[in-house]
Amino acid sequence: MPRRSATMLAATLLLIGLLCASVLMRVPYTEMSPGPTYNTLGEQAKKGGGSVPVIAITGHETYPTTGHLNMTTVQVTGAKYEPSLISAVVGWLRKDVLVVPHDNVYPKGQTDKEAQQENAEQFASSEDSAKTAALKELDIPVESQVVVSSVVAGGPSEGKLHAGDRIVAVDGTAVTAKEQVAALVTRHKPGETVEFTVVPHAGSGTSGAAAAGKKVAITTGKADDGRAVVGILPGSDHTYPFTIDIGLQDVGGPSAGLMFSLGIIDKLTPDDLTGGRFVAGTGTIDDDGAVGPIGGIQMKLIAARDKGAEYFFTPSENCAEAVRDTPSGLTLVKVDTLDGALDALGKIRAGGTAGLPSCPR
Repeated sequence: MPRRSATMLAATLLLIGLLCASVLMRVPYTEMSPGPTYNTLGEQAKKGGGSVPVIAITGHETYPTTGHLNMTTVQVTGAKYEPSLISAVVGWLRKDVLVVPHDNVYPKGQTDKEAQQENAEQFASSEDSAKTAALKELDIPVESQVVVSSVVAGGPSEGKLHAGDRIVAVDGTAVTAKEQVAALVTRHKPGETVEFTVVPHAGSGTSGAAAAGKKVAITTGKADDGRAVVGILPGSDHTYPFTIDIGLQDVGGPSAGLMFSLGIIDKLTPDDLTGGRFVAGTGTIDDDGAVGPIGGIQMKLIAARDKGAEYFFTPSENCAEAVRDTPSGLTLVKVDTLDGALDALGKIRAGGTAGLPSCPR
């Protein structure tokens, strides 16, 4: 065989081998894509037929609403999914797919079940903060109690305490403020046992006598500074003077807090917050109305614009990422607080969009 032909054959075989390897080789990445959006002023289809309001309020006067205040979501491939090298490359080239390291989404080999549990707990905490921030904004009294806000993955409390569990006492001492929890835990040395008395969150599956005051023994771990820790973040839960139900199913994570708060306020006040416009957005929210950053902003922008959104409320810490590739026709509105979001809605409603806070380019 002539040398030139042999060289071409070898190159062809090498190329075929590389292509086969790229199809067969699995890489440790996860893919994100635009998920569904939900109008917090509208309804959601129910399993088995029919529909329910995304936000249902009973025991207090409500008012008609128009337009959209859509929360946005991201779809994520499962914990066991590993794309081929060529699939990952194709994903990197697409604008509607975000390819990220697997451990960024599923840390330390987290399973689908563990991820779903964590997302459900974050969603429950987000709902509570959204309600609290909304009612505080409207000067409606809210009673507080100490709860588990989040549980550190792989920490001493994982599987024993859950987000939303109400902390009644630590080592028999009644707890009335979240700051007490750390103070009581750090009386111990790492490796010692601390006893929590909790009322489990309604979604934990615990009922009956245990729900009246369940005692949970936890062996403390050791923080970097040598203190005893149990791997939870204490927070505040609240009792409301009327019922606010958020009826979304199969949605998790903390990023809908801002839009839930806005939806609640719109339903409880005679002013039509949107003026009939289509506003979408994202952002965590705390009890005092501070808006925090989220993940997957680029995918949420695409989901919102595809659904018809004109404006997108963007946490200020996500602005730099959001402006890189904003879909045509979508106006980014920078938000830091619930008050700021309400001010922006006022400008949108009045048509004065020139004064809207924007993400700097």
